[in-house]
Formats: sequence, C-alpha cells, structure tokens
Amino acid sequence: MKIEKVNDNKIRVIFNLDDLNEKNIDFHSFMSNSIESQKLFLDMLDEAKSKVGFVTDNYKLLIETAVTDNGNFICNLTRFVPDFKKEKFTKPKLHISKNSDFSDSKVTIYAFNCFDDFIGFCSFLCNNFFDSCSIFSANSKLFLYNSVYYLVIYDVCADFSLLEGFCACISEFAYFVSNSNCFVNKLYEFGDVIMEKDAIFNTFKTFVN
Repeated sequence: MKIEKVNDNKIRVIFNLDDLNEKNIDFHSFMSNSIESQKLFLDMLDEAKSKVGFVTDNYKLLIETAVTDNGNFICNLTRFVPDFKKEKFTKPKLHISKNSDFSDSKVTIYAFNCFDDFIGFCSFLCNNFFDSCSIFSANSKLFLYNSVYYLVIYDVCADFSLLEGFCACISEFAYFVSNSNCFVNKLYEFGDVIMEKDAIFNTFKTFVN
C-alpha cells in the first residue's frame, strides 16, 4: 500500500489485490462496501495520519475509489474544513463515492451457480431488507444459461444505504458479471427466460413465503 500526499487536504492511496488478501478481503466484499472494506478505510486513515500527518478529526471526508486496468486500486481521500458557525462535528463523516456494481451501466448482472442459491438470496433479502427487495426486484429478470442462473437488474434508482445493503447481501450468494451491457445480449439470444419480471419477489413469494 502506497500513500501519497497530493496537497494539504488530499491524499492518494494506491493498493492492489495482494494488499486486500493480506487483510482477508476479497474483491466483491470490497466493492460492496462490507464491514471489512470499511475497516480497511479506517486503517488507511490511521496509516495516513502516522506517515504523512493527514489528520481527519473534525473534518468531513470524501473517499473516491477507482480500479485501473492493471488491477490496482486508487483511492483519493479529500478532507473539507467544517464551518463551525453552521454545525458542530464530533467525528469524521465519510461520504464514499465508489465504482460499485451499479455505477456505470443501466443493466447489472449477477450469476448464481444454482437455483437454490438464488432462492436463498431472495429469502434473505426479503426477510432482512424488504425496502431493497421491492426496489431491486421491480426491474429484474432471471435467465438460465449454461446451467448458471443470471439475475439481470435494470435502471436501479436507490440511495446509497439501500445499494450498500443489497451489494453486501448478494455477494454472499452470487458473483458480479462484468461487461453487463454486452453479456445481457447473449442471455437474450442463447439463454432461457425463467422469470420475465419482478424475479426476486416472485421467487420469494413462490418458493419461500
């Protein structure tokens, strides 16, 4: 992990999958903003404080993370001086803008190795994150292609807290499919449509509830 001081209020942290593995964090846990990835950011702040004197106490903090073509992660951390006339801060407030699974595409795809895994996901999501269930299920379809079940979700409009809970949940049952815009065409051409709409809730209603 490499820490660079960009200016008095901004640093850049560069790390890779080996750094994540050392902390027992896999790629999908990191991208879903799991508890492990949040701990990683806190460790970054401690290391930045000791190495380059980047103190975040009583500052608002913006964290922006991107993945490069060579597999490195670049994390820019910017602190903002608070206006004490307007509000009083007792600890840093993290506003994380991250390239999540939903960031740059109108279609997002997750792959499930078997239908039982998909049922388990639908059951867990509906029982624990019902608000997320209704939002993500509304524009979802389920395909079967080469013995793998693919959940396709279109045009998600949800606040960060719902995205965070959804990504953390689904990462336990499925894996994210990259190049979603291209792969969805293959699903329509060669795959079988198992559920045309509202796939998550309909599965829960049919097989669980």
